[in-house]
Amino acid sequence: MTSAVHLAKRFFGALSRSPIGESQIELVQTTLLDSEFALWSAMMPMDKKHSIKVMSRFMQIYPQATATQVRASLLHDVGKLESNLSVFERVLATIVGERGSRFAKYHAHEKIGAQMLRQAGSDEETWQLVAGEVSDSPQLRTVLAALQQADEI
Repeated sequence: MTSAVHLAKRFFGALSRSPIGESQIELVQTTLLDSEFALWSAMMPMDKKHSIKVMSRFMQIYPQATATQVRASLLHDVGKLESNLSVFERVLATIVGERGSRFAKYHAHEKIGAQMLRQAGSDEETWQLVAGEVSDSPQLRTVLAALQQADEI
């Protein structure tokens, strides 16, 4: 369950109008595959900023991460594109649950994102981490736990 503190930080961070720095965009572009960068570029600015923070935290928590694992940290919320919800609609969706197709898509963003990444030609490990469904590999479960910890901003 997502904590109230996490949700409050995400909400107030989403209201920020500060732009993403060119160096950060360049870092993201050199990290992602071209098709993944196209998806990342379509994300809402608040989700892009969040993804960069998560990537940074993930790399601190799990410094031995592979390129595919770092890509997953940047793309973990890409499925939110499908719901197309504003900040306030996301708050409402969090409160009321999966009512209506857009709210249901918001709550299923991990699986939707994984499907989008499969279609974009991402590595299997990247989309499995985004889906939150890794094999029985203890190492991948450790990576997923680190990614989830990094997402608890």
